[in-house]
Amino acid sequence: MAGLWRTAFDPRVSDHLISDEGEIVVDEVRRHPMAFLGPGLLSFLGILIMITTIWVPIDLAWLPLIIGLVLVVVGGFKMLAAHMDRFVITNMRVFRVHGIFSQHTATMPMSRILDISVHKPFLGRILNYGHFVFESAAENQGLRDIRFVARPDQRDLTIQRVIQRSGLRTSMRPLGAYGPAQASPSTPADAARGDGIGDDGRNNQPGDPITGEQAAERSLTDEEWLAGGWSDRDAADYRSSAPQDDDRK
Repeated sequence: MAGLWRTAFDPRVSDHLISDEGEIVVDEVRRHPMAFLGPGLLSFLGILIMITTIWVPIDLAWLPLIIGLVLVVVGGFKMLAAHMDRFVITNMRVFRVHGIFSQHTATMPMSRILDISVHKPFLGRILNYGHFVFESAAENQGLRDIRFVARPDQRDLTIQRVIQRSGLRTSMRPLGAYGPAQASPSTPADAARGDGIGDDGRNNQPGDPITGEQAAERSLTDEEWLAGGWSDRDAADYRSSAPQDDDRK
């Protein structure tokens, strides 16, 4: 009985993970409660129609009974379909699992995501839900539209962070972090060695350490730049990807 219940009402997301390659679930997105409102109202309407059979002549009672029963079944089916529809963000890809009797899976690697549009209707701004539209290198209709996503801004940020940490997007440090007359180093390793023109005006050679005064000034410049020009999301992305103090030593 437990196995039948799990098969009927659980999409079994874990069965789709590539566990031997280290794939883990970063976020499993269920439908926002607003996705259940329409089907729920449909089922409720069906119940009300069935109740009217009390006042209908006995020879016509079958008609509202059948109509009400059909509405209840259709509404319940739609609610179950919304419950079984899951959008999953892992450390390697995004995929969608949906379907009741037959299950469908659509997958998109992080490397193929070109753009994510988030649409929040007026009611969605109040209740904190929205709809995702994915633009990918290979059009995948099963993953193009993800509707009724709860906390869409946070989910969008989660995907951007996974893309950033997987190395598919290059981090850009602000030019001000290296001094007004100084070019950014070509690699993080160059920044750690202190290659380029130092804040004190001298040319640092490869292998020369960065002085504590230079490091403090660069950190201060970073914070001023973040506070003055970046949005909260971009600043969070930069701070999460910026080298830590231990990496600069």
